[in-house]
Amino acid sequence: MADFHEVRFPTSISKGSSGGPRRRTDVVTLRSGYEERNAVWADSRREYDAGLGIRNINDMHDVLAFFEARLGRLYGCRWKDWADYKSCAPMQTVARDDQTIGTGNGVRTKFQLMKAYTSGPTTYTRLITKPVSGTVLVEVNGALIPGANYSLDPITGVITFVSAPANGHVVKAGFEFDVPVRFTNDAMDISVEQFNAGSAPQVNVIEVKTTLGVLD
Repeated sequence: MADFHEVRFPTSISKGSSGGPRRRTDVVTLRSGYEERNAVWADSRREYDAGLGIRNINDMHDVLAFFEARLGRLYGCRWKDWADYKSCAPMQTVARDDQTIGTGNGVRTKFQLMKAYTSGPTTYTRLITKPVSGTVLVEVNGALIPGANYSLDPITGVITFVSAPANGHVVKAGFEFDVPVRFTNDAMDISVEQFNAGSAPQVNVIEVKTTLGVLD
């Protein structure tokens, strides 16, 4: 998308940030005391505050430069969520069978990267649109697929096979990924005096929806 820069917010600063997924649910309490709850958003949306990761004036300058280069809220960027940036748990090693991303039918060649979050009988599936190049592993029907046999679009997270996986063959993948975000404000308020006194500046970013690839 034209309003997105494929660059990553400084990871040394995002590592000290706070934040995570947000959801929006309407809750109506009835006169009986029972509740009716309805999901307003089908997908979660992540928000982060990078201010806690700014440790010195040089870090602050790096964030300021990054903010100016994005023209405030105008251009999105990549963000590494250190609590959730792999197809597996953060302390595990990415494996080619981490996530099931589809089943072949002998014709389909394009598959969207995704990550499933399961607890009990419920699973939420999140589309991954910003994979990290060089980290993706793919298998079909239990066999590792060489990189020459497929291509990855790092902007949309779509894998395209040279030859369509056979009918009934399960396609799986392992990968690292970023979150597409933008700054929440067009202004950055910085007080060196307050920072030196131990007060962290607020540097907020929020997840944005990016263009999905076309699947055949």
